[in-house]
Amino acid sequence: MQQELSNIRIGLALVLLCLMMGIGMGISFGVNENLYQNFISEGIAAHPELHDAASQGVIWRWALRAHFHAAGIGAFALGLVILVALSGMSDGRKRITALLVGLAGLYPMAWFVMFYLAPSLGRKATRQHWLVEALTYISVGGLLLGMLSLLVGLFIRSRSRR
Repeated sequence: MQQELSNIRIGLALVLLCLMMGIGMGISFGVNENLYQNFISEGIAAHPELHDAASQGVIWRWALRAHFHAAGIGAFALGLVILVALSGMSDGRKRITALLVGLAGLYPMAWFVMFYLAPSLGRKATRQHWLVEALTYISVGGLLLGMLSLLVGLFIRSRSRR
């Protein structure tokens, strides 16, 4: 058991951090949602030329999406990382595949960065910010490559052994 976990340790850690983000944001919404709402309102008030009437609601939804994606992607990726551990892939391939799947946890961070930057940059500039784009491309690319590696490891490689 310890060997299987050591092969997926980094990917598992990334996935667990993603889940903790989702849970932590949910708790913080319940404890003090006004903290988020006031952050948005104050940013919009400081930069009114960058915003319209929809900005408050849109930026708030970006915070909610960070929470929802962290919980959903975290759970989904956890299942994939467990499949990696149980697969017949080599130890090195397990490490790489689990890491790639774990990178999916950066996607909710893209939504959180959008929420965080939008009050001061405006919605359009935030969507095009280099950090938002980098987090999005790395997370989606990592997840897709990790899933491809897992699929090949589970189905194509296992057929060739027969």
